[in-house]
Amino acid sequence: MEHDGTDQTADAAAPDATVVATRTATVAGPRRRRKLAIDLTVLGVVGILLVGAIGASSAVLYRQLYSPTAFVLDYLHLLADGRATDALLVPGVSTTSSTLAAAKLPADASGALLRSNTLTPLSDVEPVSETTDADGTTTVTVSYRVGGHAGTTTFEVERDEDESGLLPRWRFAQSPLAVIELAVRGSMQFEVNGFSIDKRQVSPDGSDADPLEPIPLLAFSPGLYSITVDTAATTSPGVAVLSDTPLAEIPVSFQAEPTEKFIGVVQQEVDDFLAQCATQKVLQPTGCPFGYYVRNRIVEPPRWKIEENPVVTLEPDGAGWAITRTQAVAKIDVQIRSIFDGSVYDVNELVPFFLTGKITILPDGTASIAVSAAD
Repeated sequence: MEHDGTDQTADAAAPDATVVATRTATVAGPRRRRKLAIDLTVLGVVGILLVGAIGASSAVLYRQLYSPTAFVLDYLHLLADGRATDALLVPGVSTTSSTLAAAKLPADASGALLRSNTLTPLSDVEPVSETTDADGTTTVTVSYRVGGHAGTTTFEVERDEDESGLLPRWRFAQSPLAVIELAVRGSMQFEVNGFSIDKRQVSPDGSDADPLEPIPLLAFSPGLYSITVDTAATTSPGVAVLSDTPLAEIPVSFQAEPTEKFIGVVQQEVDDFLAQCATQKVLQPTGCPFGYYVRNRIVEPPRWKIEENPVVTLEPDGAGWAITRTQAVAKIDVQIRSIFDGSVYDVNELVPFFLTGKITILPDGTASIAVSAAD
């Protein structure tokens, strides 16, 4: 009996165990699948976010390092750092005579200003806009401050034909250089941002340079150039020139003024010249702006004295200077014998006269002064 009970109990328990096991398996499977699905979903979302982050980072890197705007900013930062030589090496910056001629600019423009010591500090450089045209040319506009002046410049950028690799390379489609047509009257020498230049050194005509002809000078854009004259003979206040347009012609013309020292030198030369004239014991001193005319005969050679020297002022005269018409007074002391009755009488007379003059600045910097009588 006990044996049969035990078997029956076991037989009865076995189905129940099987049912329990089956139920456990049935419940665990969906849970695992749901967990796996959630994990995969999370991984998918993370992957999407990661791809998005990589894409966003790539876009930021592109804008900051590889875009046309980044290319232009690199060029401007070189100018801001005073690295003129490196700026000229940026693709598309340097230009040729044929390019200048095509832009109707002087093909023989001098590069004397394309150096570090003529650059004015550039700051607050900020991109304004970037637009790509249908032909693939990108227009980049940038704002900045140069020498305390606010400005904006628009550049044209294109893909570099020599580029290789996955990353884009750019070049200026239009050189950012401009040409300053500088005409300085009254001096062959001038300074640009403190850098001394002689017209004969930068003119295509060399030592035969016409003092009145403008000198074409290449300049960086953007750039601020202060042009002054400060020599022993002439001076001028600074003239500020803002170069802010690529391949533009910028005409600049001004007149230098004589220095007080130069006027003093001319005054002394004129005084010495008249004093030398006064040593001639003749009625009409040779090459001098004064004289005396008599109908009778003189007893003894006359004596001259400059009673009143002229006050010299200068005015521009082509490439040189002219002494403005001015008055002086000489005094003659002479004995006259009448041809009618033989009588002798003394003449002590003031002789007013007017003079002018022409001053030529010679190649060695000295001045040639020619004084002449004026009506």
